[in-house]
Amino acid sequence: MQTLKQLLDQRILILDGAMGTMIQRYGLNEQDFRGSLFPDSAVELKGNNDLLCLTAPHLIDEIHRAYLEAGADIIETNSFNANAISMADYRLESQVKEINRAAARLARKAADDYSTPDKPRFVAGSIGPTNKSCSMSPDMENPALRNLDFDTLATAYREQITALIEGGVDLLLIETIFDTLNAKAALFAAQESMKATGREIPVMLSVTVTESGRTLSGQTLEAFLTAVSHAEILSVGLNCSFGAREMKPYLRRLASLSPYYISAYPNAGLPNRLGEYDETPASMAAQIKEFIDEGLVNIVGGCCGTTPEHIARYREITQNASPRRPIAKDNRLHICGLEDLVVCPENNFVNIGERCNVAGSRKFLRLIHEKNYTEALDIARKQVEAGAQIIDINMDDAMLDARKEMVDFLNLIVSEPDIYRVPVMIDSSKWDVIVAGLKCAQGKSIVNSISLKEGEEKFLEHARTIKRYGAAAVVMAFDEQGQA
Repeated sequence: MQTLKQLLDQRILILDGAMGTMIQRYGLNEQDFRGSLFPDSAVELKGNNDLLCLTAPHLIDEIHRAYLEAGADIIETNSFNANAISMADYRLESQVKEINRAAARLARKAADDYSTPDKPRFVAGSIGPTNKSCSMSPDMENPALRNLDFDTLATAYREQITALIEGGVDLLLIETIFDTLNAKAALFAAQESMKATGREIPVMLSVTVTESGRTLSGQTLEAFLTAVSHAEILSVGLNCSFGAREMKPYLRRLASLSPYYISAYPNAGLPNRLGEYDETPASMAAQIKEFIDEGLVNIVGGCCGTTPEHIARYREITQNASPRRPIAKDNRLHICGLEDLVVCPENNFVNIGERCNVAGSRKFLRLIHEKNYTEALDIARKQVEAGAQIIDINMDDAMLDARKEMVDFLNLIVSEPDIYRVPVMIDSSKWDVIVAGLKCAQGKSIVNSISLKEGEEKFLEHARTIKRYGAAAVVMAFDEQGQA
């Protein structure tokens, strides 16, 4: 049987449509969501669609089979919110593993039943962004505050992803990405889950953008690609937010940049005043065909408002259509904050602002001691305005809690788009400070620095960790004997 990658080189594959839209068709009530398993829940469970994998699995099976019958090559598990962060709203954190295993097994059985040697069917483990952000404060009065941190999110994702893999998914789909730091936590967790289960499976990413062409957390598509470039990725794409017509210019931009396969699964238009979606299967298929005719896509499907009727029309328009050919990977050094920076000989000179360094600026040290972060941020802002392309941040001082100050100041920096449009250099002689800083930045940062002074084994350990967090590194010419 052909692999997913082999098929992507041959033809355009079809992803299924919306799960929520189909569930709504059943008109379920509270009792349907509770089923026989949770009759005494203290909170309302209606709307917890992922729970139906346990309480009404026959409905989820019917939906999977409807999409497979319509021609889907890839079906998603019903697990978009099946993580401990989102399930906390229903007090069902304890059910995360069971929901994901059940979601994977339901989809696996349906896909296997429809698979043939000529048309194998694949199961994508659906991994949503959660309902919280690692990069944005929930309190406008306190921009350094986070109601979710990288470690907590990575732990939640690891639990979900491990259960999906154990349930038999063929690939992972990290989707509806609105905050790249959340996605980086999912990628980090996926690596750990694959190692723990002994299964390496492909990863698809799908981002959602606003009318500005940026993510909700402010990144450009160029910066997004740079921020996730450390990971092994099968495809990147766009979903949600827009109908096909509105999505097209952003998809065209992504296709011009990406060395990966491209997916697109837009909504069935923009919601009307009743929150419903008006694009019919025929009208939406005509718009998706434009993606195909322009050579923009490798995978097409549907998001909010789409149904098996939409997907059936995609089967018609993808017949004998040529898939997009990924462009060559750009091996120049790309780093980013909210915007991308290419470091290459043509740039001639890259200017790093060094004044947010307690060892190099007495004024900055005094402001941090005084907790005067408003003026400290102004130093960073003025450096960017004066032409700094990277901002170096160092909090190594005997009278400071360097780890806490690095985290707090970075959280403030990333909340300031006029500053964080440039990448940051996380500068410390303390490894725990560097790692803590890497967990705050959705972009691709630079670590300053690592060296061989603690030996080759420690150097390689640090280098691998930096890569896993999606950063670049300055390597100093030190070894155990001293400086070159």
